[in-house]
Amino acid sequence: MYFVINCTDKSGHQTVRMDNRPAHVEYLKAHANKIVAAGPTLAEDGEGMIGSVLILQFDDLSQAKAWVADDPYNKAGLFGNVTITPWKKVFPADR
Repeated sequence: MYFVINCTDKSGHQTVRMDNRPAHVEYLKAHANKIVAAGPTLAEDGEGMIGSVLILQFDDLSQAKAWVADDPYNKAGLFGNVTITPWKKVFPADR
């Protein structure tokens, strides 16, 4: 099952994001087989990172929650809000 994970950074936490970015990227690489898409959301200027959106595949919601709990960004207290929503992929169709 796919899950959309939408994380919003706490205001004024850009330093926390940048300090923990290498560990977060390594965490993503270690779980690359679960990732459909992942990347930062950006401020209106198109430059500053203000959150993250990930689409990952897990067996159930509890696995998705555990994955978020272990994300270095989350452990560092970066996120002000996190939502995890089951998602059904329709397009493009798998080939």
